[in-house]
Amino acid sequence: MSAVGRALSVLDVFADGSASLRLTTIAARSSLPLPTALRLVRELVAWGGLERQADGSYRLGTRLWVLGGQVPCQRRLTDAAQPYLRGLRTATGRAVALTSLDGNRLLVVDELGAAVSRGSHLPLHATAAGKLFLAHGPDALRQQVLSDLVRVTPYTVTAPGLLHRQFADIRGGSLAIAKEERRLGEVEIAAPVGPTSDGGPAAALSVTAPSVPAARRAMPLLAATAAALTAHLTPSISG
Repeated sequence: MSAVGRALSVLDVFADGSASLRLTTIAARSSLPLPTALRLVRELVAWGGLERQADGSYRLGTRLWVLGGQVPCQRRLTDAAQPYLRGLRTATGRAVALTSLDGNRLLVVDELGAAVSRGSHLPLHATAAGKLFLAHGPDALRQQVLSDLVRVTPYTVTAPGLLHRQFADIRGGSLAIAKEERRLGEVEIAAPVGPTSDGGPAAALSVTAPSVPAARRAMPLLAATAAALTAHLTPSISG
C-alpha cells in the first residue's frame, strides 16, 4: 500500500461515525503497525486532518470539513437549503436537519438545533430520513441494510416485514416517521427533497419533536417546506 493509501486508511477508520479513537484502535482498524499508525496520525494532525484531544484520543479535524464543504453538489444543496431550514426551525420551534444518502448510512448535511452535528453518520433503518432513502432506493440497498438490523433503542424497528410496510406507506406519499428509534425522547419525521435522475430523493428534510402529537402538528409545515425546496432545486438537483 502506498503512503497515501495508508494515510487514507487511517482517516477511513472514522467512517463508522466514531467521534474519537485511541491510537491503538486506529492501528488495529487500519491494519497498520502501531509505529506506522503513530507516524501517520502525527502527520495528519500537523496537516489538520486529525485533532488530538486532551485525553490522548484523536478525532477528525476541521480541515476535512472545510474541504468537504467545497464539493460542488453538496455545497449547492447546503446553500440553497439554509433559508428553508431557518424558516422551518422558526415555524415549528423544533430541531431540523438536512440529510443525504452516503453509501448505506445517512449523512447529516446541515442542521439547526439538532443533537447531531453536521458530517455525522446515522443508521438508515433507525431514522425517519433513512427510511425515506430505503423506501425509494434500490433493492440491493434494502437487502443489505435489512440483513443486519441493529436495535439502537428499545423502540428501534428490527422486523423486516414491518419496515417493508412502512416503506410501502412512504412510497404511497406518507411522510416517514421514527418513534424514539434512534434516540429516546425524540420522534423524527422526514420528507423527501428531489427527486434525482433515478427517481429517488436527492436529500431529506426532517423535524425532531418530543412526542408523536407534536411531530404530527409539524407535518404540514415540513411537507410544504420540502416541496418548496424541491421546486427551488429542480432545475439543478439532478446534476
